[in-house]
Amino acid sequence: MIYDGIVVGGGPAGMFAAITAARQGARVLLLEKNDRLGKKLLITGKGRCNVTNDCSAQEVLQNTPRNGRFLYSAMAAFPPEKTMAFFRELGCNLKTERGNRVFPTTDKAQTILDALRRELERLRVPIQTGAVTEILTKDAAAAGVRAGEAVYSGRWVILATGGVSYPATGSTGDGYAMARKLGHTVIPPEGSLVPLEAEGDCCARMQGLSLRNVGVRLVNAKGKLLYKDFGELLFTHFGVSGPTVLSASCHLRGEGCSLVIDLKPALEESKLDGRILRDLEQYRNRSMENALTDLLPRSMIPVVLDKLGVDPQLQANSLTKEKRRELVGLLKAFPVEIRGKRPVSEAIITSGGIQVSQIDPKTMESKILPGLFFAGEIIDCDAYTGGFNLQIAWATAYAAAMAASQIRH
Repeated sequence: MIYDGIVVGGGPAGMFAAITAARQGARVLLLEKNDRLGKKLLITGKGRCNVTNDCSAQEVLQNTPRNGRFLYSAMAAFPPEKTMAFFRELGCNLKTERGNRVFPTTDKAQTILDALRRELERLRVPIQTGAVTEILTKDAAAAGVRAGEAVYSGRWVILATGGVSYPATGSTGDGYAMARKLGHTVIPPEGSLVPLEAEGDCCARMQGLSLRNVGVRLVNAKGKLLYKDFGELLFTHFGVSGPTVLSASCHLRGEGCSLVIDLKPALEESKLDGRILRDLEQYRNRSMENALTDLLPRSMIPVVLDKLGVDPQLQANSLTKEKRRELVGLLKAFPVEIRGKRPVSEAIITSGGIQVSQIDPKTMESKILPGLFFAGEIIDCDAYTGGFNLQIAWATAYAAAMAASQIRH
């Protein structure tokens, strides 16, 4: 059967592209290599699915450190308010939480997936399972795909095969190879929104310790500030994780960096010094490891004292003024030397992908092969946590499908 178009990839971008094109009257085939749609969607937002962020299109771009400007037209055409309206129209009740994160009221990603699948069924979009291995061309334009022995013809193709994060869900970079074969440049993919590995054992010694309301700065070897944030952080056996760290990872690009933590952001140094003085006076006859229990989590105290070069058994009233000032400085700027990112298989999203200069930003159509469009994570754009990456998927899929469905030649 000849289709108007073929969507490759049954993730969020692929499903939404197929729905949008079918709503425009196009005969669409959706191809997914897994045995079911939306495997990765089910694990987003820790299984709750952070559908979008309840903010303006401009704010989405401000939270997209990598190639945000490229998304200007697509995000203006399909901003978060349209995403929310779309899902509410499909019967999904939504709620907005801290940081304007939007979730289904059921707290289940399955609710979002079921809504998309019902709409695909209502629009009678055929779904085939099979791994696409090649984009077919005719007269220097996209003309269909090959999946194993099967050939599917169409006037256009939307490639929405995702990146390489969470490979168990089928994100294994297939689309990169197909695009590269057609002459596209692929920016080498690496993990983004991924935990960071630290040098030494100080993080491992505090494994499981979660800090709330701390200031975080990522600085490079020259001391240049790459990123700063405020919020939660978690120490692990390999280094650091948590929301602030995941967002900081977007700015790590193969260079030696330090994560500098302000453990007491609400106190300026003079007030913190006064607070420490009071604690040392109150616990003057106790050891330092016991005198700091009101100030720091217990698992952190030995690590802090180690960094200061202070014996944990030293009596509190014996701490010198110089060491007390060093303690103030350490609590305001606790350094963690970063070795690098955790493997891309542990990343929430992929950074890298199809070079944006080879894609029309209004239509998501390839500038190299007419009739070939891109949507979602396969494009070299990535954002912070908070629903922004799924919003990029919806907006790019909408742009691609609206433009592709106009092709009737």
